[in-house]
Amino acid sequence: MGQGLKTRGRVPAAAAPGPTTLNDLSALSAGELMQLYRAAKTPAIEDLDGRLKGRMLAVPLIKGRLVQGFVKHFAVDGPMPWQGKTFRSLGKQRGEGVNRLFGNRASWYRFETAIGPSRAGDFDALQLDYDLEDNPPFIRPIKDELREVAPGLWLGLAYMRFGGRNRLGLFFGLART
Repeated sequence: MGQGLKTRGRVPAAAAPGPTTLNDLSALSAGELMQLYRAAKTPAIEDLDGRLKGRMLAVPLIKGRLVQGFVKHFAVDGPMPWQGKTFRSLGKQRGEGVNRLFGNRASWYRFETAIGPSRAGDFDALQLDYDLEDNPPFIRPIKDELREVAPGLWLGLAYMRFGGRNRLGLFFGLART
């Protein structure tokens, strides 16, 4: 009978369900978020059309458990000015969008979108490019990218240029509400 007898009578453990909300994402560490990001799927540009609620999740550039805890608390319960992003597809190959701030009363920092290679691995992601003439100089070097972790839930990475290279500055989440 052989190999099959070793698992007979045992039920395989069910895979734990993945995150489905911004709250689920905010409970994860930066390492867990990166692992999830790498396993996520590349969305189509039109998948993100509309107003998405946003939340800052983790800031890997900042070290220390106490500081990370404050950042998470501030993002969930504090007076976080960033509310999310609004996207508009302009066909299958590109789109555009804007960040919403201050209780959705202001829209700043426009971006253009396209699918392209991720900075986090050997896969594609939805790229958000802020290098646009109407953005201030401190915003233009930021490069965001997104992948879908569940229907209506996206995990984002924000890269900032320091010392001549792009470094992961923060993780953020977007959700359809």
